Amino acid sequence: MKFYMTPGSCSTGIHIILEELDEIFEAHVVNLPAGDNFKPGYLAINPKGTIPALVRPDGSALTELVAIAYWLGRARGRGRLWPQDLEGETRAIETMSHVAGTIHGHGFARLFTTPTFSRAQSEQESVKALGRLIVEKGFAVLARQMDGRDFVAGAFSVADAVLFYAEFWADKTGIALPAPLLAHYRRLLGRPAVIRVLKEEGYDPSRLGGAAPQPAAAG
Repeated sequence: MKFYMTPGSCSTGIHIILEELDEIFEAHVVNLPAGDNFKPGYLAINPKGTIPALVRPDGSALTELVAIAYWLGRARGRGRLWPQDLEGETRAIETMSHVAGTIHGHGFARLFTTPTFSRAQSEQESVKALGRLIVEKGFAVLARQMDGRDFVAGAFSVADAVLFYAEFWADKTGIALPAPLLAHYRRLLGRPAVIRVLKEEGYDPSRLGGAAPQPAAAG
């Protein structure tokens, strides 16, 4: 398989899944700041110009983080990274959709790509403030869901790797995680596959996970 990724991005979640499954794959770095995602070669693989993308053994390309995580969880490693019961499957899909669609798509996106939401310089601080608020509210929802749980759906699954990348972004940007999410984040930081991925992507795992937790927001 060929994996198209950007270090430190949402593709880190898929990278972790591939490592957890002991998959053999070629990693191709897509330089987003340089605009590599809009070059003809990459658009031929993923016309959306987004990352990640995964070219599967049959040569077909799969895009969208949640779809790639789902396929890897179900199709590879004899399904060991996909929940085996209906409730677990439902919670995994629910969590991945919330992370990718809301916390990432509406929250962190406003922090990382502010001009996309408003090109007026006078409005950009308010755009960032709204993005941070969306992230914090999203984490508060997930904290209530994760309270008392080690993993999203019982045992470790692809959903935990997806949740991890959002927790990782919080750590990098100084956003305190609620206690249940900080515990989950630190738990994953101790997994050998996660350590390998972070080192391969240029991060020192020993310097991560030190932020104090924040109380979950009410409501």
